[in-house]
Parts: sequence; structure tokens; C-alpha cells
Amino acid sequence: MKLALDPYMFRAAPLLELPALVAELGYEWIELSPRDDFIPFFNHPRVDDAGVAAFRKELSAAGIGVSSVLPLFTWSGPDEDERQAAVRYWKRAIQIASDLGVDTMNSEFNGNPREAAVCERRFWKSMEELLPVFEKEGIRLVLEPHPDDWEEDGKRAVDLIRGINSPNVSFLYCAPHTFHQGNDCDGIMDRAGDLLTMVHVADAYDHTASSGLRYIVNPPGSQVTVHQHLDIGQGEVDFDQFFRGLERIGFDGIVTSCVFAWEDRARESTTYMRDTIRSYLDKWSTPPTFVSP
Repeated sequence: MKLALDPYMFRAAPLLELPALVAELGYEWIELSPRDDFIPFFNHPRVDDAGVAAFRKELSAAGIGVSSVLPLFTWSGPDEDERQAAVRYWKRAIQIASDLGVDTMNSEFNGNPREAAVCERRFWKSMEELLPVFEKEGIRLVLEPHPDDWEEDGKRAVDLIRGINSPNVSFLYCAPHTFHQGNDCDGIMDRAGDLLTMVHVADAYDHTASSGLRYIVNPPGSQVTVHQHLDIGQGEVDFDQFFRGLERIGFDGIVTSCVFAWEDRARESTTYMRDTIRSYLDKWSTPPTFVSP
């Protein structure tokens, strides 16, 4: 098992200083999420081959591995020009991951739930173009249903991924999205089984509770999707259930701490999450073996 950090709260740190910072925080793996100087949100990657090589050198020096590269592109949005551009961006991102020696990339379905039928067609078209590239490079793609994606439901997302029918594509369960993807942690994990190869760990409130008044949006009826990525214990995700579910299905993949809410106390939050995740995993009947880079 790999315990990784999504270092988004530390994105102001220069790219080449990031590996040493992650090592200082007590992690051995990075889930490399969007950065303006590497692969930014929804745009073409900014890093060149020399930058990739320099980053790989710093990773080696710090004893840090990249568990996965996380790009976010509009590859299933309703606009066809944007979709074609996103496929081009994906191809460069896949090459970057390959050059880093990374065997896993993770992302979201993207799109728009209010145009789900159109977005699903765009998604399959993008997959037809990209799946051969993933397979050629030997890179696994791990997908999650994100709040406000064209597919948000966990069980339907598992079925959709199974329908891709490729050993290179699997499922990511994101704990802070629990209440958006059906609020059925056990059911989703059991449905996924060995398709579940990554999890994101952070807490969130149940936005459906208190008659839907956990958050109040004005004017009422506004089309917004709200969730959080909090420290474990600050929200309402049942982490005893979450980690018991992982043990029950024999999970042995990537566990990523992905708190975004506390940039003012990022170090404290990050080390707390490291220790708390390990304490849950240590309760397993056979505690997992952590893989080093």
C-alpha cells in the first residue's frame, strides 16, 4: 500500500523543492495534482522535458515517489472543440507521467450533470482516443465521480468503469464526496471490489442533513454543488466504516491524504492526517505493508 499526499495546500512551494518538503512532512509518495507550473487546471501542461527530468532528479534525491499524476481536463464537456483540446492535453500529460516513471494517473469524469447524455457521448469518444495511449504506455487510469460531474453516483460510476472493459481503468473512492455519490460507502466499495484501487481521504459535512440546510445558498434554488476536504473528525464521514470497508474488500492500493481547507495550518493538518490514517490502518487484523519508492 502507498500512503500519499496531495500537496495542493503547498502549491506555492517551487516545484523542485516539493519532494524535500513532502519528505519533511513524513510522506514517501506524492499524488501530483494540478499546479500552474506543471499541469494546470484545464489547460495544456506547462512543464518541458528538461523540467520533468529536473523534477525526477529531486524526487530521487529526497527518496520520494509519485504515486499518481492527477490532471483535470474538459474531456467530456458538451463543447466538442474543448473536448478535442482536452484530448491533446491528456496525451502530453500521459507522456509526462511516463517520463517520470509513473504507472498511475487519476482524474474525474468532468462534464455537466445537466447535460449528462451529451457529456457521456463525449466521454466515450475521448476514451476511444485515449485508452490506446494509456495501454501503450502501461499507465493505469483511475476515475472518480466528482460532485457536479456528468456522473456523480458511486455505484453507477463503478458500473460505467466496468463497462470500459479494460484492465487499465479502475475506480477511486473519494471519502469527502461520500454524500454526493449516494452515501453508501459499504455498497459502493462492495460493488467495486478489486476495481477499487485508490482512495482519497478527507472529511466533509452531509449536505443533505438538517433538511438540506447544512449549507444555505442564496437565492434559494441556485444551481451550486458544495462540499469540503476537511481533516478527519471535522465532518460527518464515518471513517470507521470507511476503513473497515477497505479491509473487508482486501484493498491494497493508493491512499491519498487530500485536505484542502487549511492552508493557514497546512503543516499541522498534513501531519495529523498522516498519523490518523496510519492509526486506522494499524487496526486492521493484518496491518498493511507500506511500499517505499
